[in-house]
Amino acid sequence: MPTIVLSLGGSVLLPDIDRPNIKPYISVLTKISSIHRLFVVVGGGGTARQYISLARSFDADEAFSDEIGIMVTRLNAMLLIGALGQAAWPSVVTSHTEALCAAESGKIVVMGGITPGQTTDAVAAVLAERVSADLFINLTAVDGIYSADPRTDPSAKRFDTMTPCELLSVVIGQQAVAGVNTVMDIVAVKMVERCGIPLFVMDGRDPSVLDSLLESERPVGTLVTNDGKIPFPLK
Repeated sequence: MPTIVLSLGGSVLLPDIDRPNIKPYISVLTKISSIHRLFVVVGGGGTARQYISLARSFDADEAFSDEIGIMVTRLNAMLLIGALGQAAWPSVVTSHTEALCAAESGKIVVMGGITPGQTTDAVAAVLAERVSADLFINLTAVDGIYSADPRTDPSAKRFDTMTPCELLSVVIGQQAVAGVNTVMDIVAVKMVERCGIPLFVMDGRDPSVLDSLLESERPVGTLVTNDGKIPFPLK
């Protein structure tokens, strides 16, 4: 059974507490898990940033702020587990080893953050290596990797295919500018480069687009791979 690891951004899953995007994911993730071993790592999104900002206003150190962010990612993960019901492992796993054990149940394994200073994208990238994933998917609020932030630069170009080394160059270049949001952090990209597992970055705001991974030859997004092979469809 092929293995898929999803990094699901908190801002995608829960843009706002009054505008959740959780229910639309239920049928899609359940369908994927019926024919694939599925792991989902959930981010903290705007809620985590709000809590971290408040902690910093009290002069909390960065490690403490990271711990708060991790708690929010796990809260978001628990909401997803509740929505998935019997299709999911009933608790948020808190380590890669625990994730491997939970996967033996055949259920969807959901986790949040693990270590202060490490993003959930990095957690997912390490997990992809640990479980020997066939594909690592980053579900974000844009439809792929761009040469610059498309939200602020209308001339930004979307890449259809690139190598991990090329992605690293893009991420480093964007992080050199203060305040710019990047699709993935450097640690996650370095893990992708090390393990060689194909990464696909796509817009996760419409969960139904995930169906195209099972049905089409190539959904919209950016494929990051060393060999240029396209692992679609994932039947």
